[in-house]
Amino acid sequence: MTIGNNIPELTVSELAFSLKRTLEDTYARVRVRGELSKVKVHTSGHLYSDLKDADSVLNIICWKGTLAKLAIRPEEGLDVICTGRITSYPARSNYQMVVEHMELAGAGALLKMLEDRKKRLAAEGLFDPARKKKLPYLPEVIGVVTSPTGAVIRDILHRLHDRFPRQVLVWPVRVQGDGAAQEIAAAIDGFNALPEQGKIRRPDLVIVARGGGSLEDLMPFNEENVVRAAANSFIPLISAVGHETDTTLIDFAADLRAPTPTAAAEMAVPERIQIQAFVEDCSRRLSQSLGRQIGIKRDHLGHLVARMASPERLLELRSQKLDHLSSRLSHSLERRSQLASQSLIKLSSRLISPQQKIDMAAKSLDFISDRLGRSFSHYIRAEDNKLQSLSQLLEVLSFKSVLGRGYALIRDSGGKPLTSAAGIHKNDRISIELKDGVLHSVVEETP
Repeated sequence: MTIGNNIPELTVSELAFSLKRTLEDTYARVRVRGELSKVKVHTSGHLYSDLKDADSVLNIICWKGTLAKLAIRPEEGLDVICTGRITSYPARSNYQMVVEHMELAGAGALLKMLEDRKKRLAAEGLFDPARKKKLPYLPEVIGVVTSPTGAVIRDILHRLHDRFPRQVLVWPVRVQGDGAAQEIAAAIDGFNALPEQGKIRRPDLVIVARGGGSLEDLMPFNEENVVRAAANSFIPLISAVGHETDTTLIDFAADLRAPTPTAAAEMAVPERIQIQAFVEDCSRRLSQSLGRQIGIKRDHLGHLVARMASPERLLELRSQKLDHLSSRLSHSLERRSQLASQSLIKLSSRLISPQQKIDMAAKSLDFISDRLGRSFSHYIRAEDNKLQSLSQLLEVLSFKSVLGRGYALIRDSGGKPLTSAAGIHKNDRISIELKDGVLHSVVEETP
């Protein structure tokens, strides 16, 4: 007996796709609550994760286009409610949920997510007080990031006009809902990218503001990209989000937090009336101080004038003293002249007259001339006798005296005297010097 002959036969693929259609038709729109686990964003941009509770696990997928539009950022351990459709993945025979919308499951989950995000960003140093910049005392240009249609921008402009009118640049953004966080971050970055000097000048101060609202309404100001944009802004930034009791993560990254947008305007500029009153008070105090100083100097000058003698009396005293000194100088000069004359007379008596000095020099010169003449004559006679003695000795020693006794001096062709016949050769020319002349000969024979 064959079992199941009436049951149609299906392939695996036919069964898998039949189940897929059944799931999609039956669960075309469902809301599922659970905790996110194994959150992973693929390189393609799609999100893959698990949604679990205490007993079961559901695979979920969120396509790239939908992920960018989610109001929250999926994170590990987040308690969420996902809205979408149930489908299956035939290649693995498992079912999954395609997420079209994701929201936090209650305020508790939202607060937990914000606390975890706050701790993580604080650990990176984004909330470090050392990063805070000092606000300018009186900014020329103020940039405001807010909704252009709400009451917030009107309150800020009105308060700035009352306190100290400044040029205001408004960067319109959405302050809640999808895409609000991206617009707010782009606005902060946009203000920082403006040139310092240009057609649209970079603001000296930026205010990020919106009115009060629920925790979900204020979520764009808790997004990580907004917080990072505020922390990285080199323009001083005031956060003015919600009411005084509302706190968002941008408040920790901003250089200053204002409890309300109106308070942000008051923090941005000083009050003109107070400055005018301060200037007037300083001017009044300066005038009073100058008046007191002038009075003190006038009194001091009066005391000095009273203690000072009249110029005529001073001149009389100096004139009398000058006359006394002139008289003393005249007597002193006369006395010194007399002493100099007496000294000159004494010196002149001790001096020899020029004629006497000439006569004495002439006698000395005659005596020296006489002695010089006698000494020179004696020296000449002595030198003459010495010369005669040397001449006689030269004649005795000269070879010419030998020639007179019959000897001869023989020289070779070079004029060198010959002392031996060994150095003479046949046909050599020689010269023979006798007493009364020189003979030139040729050697015909040698020994």
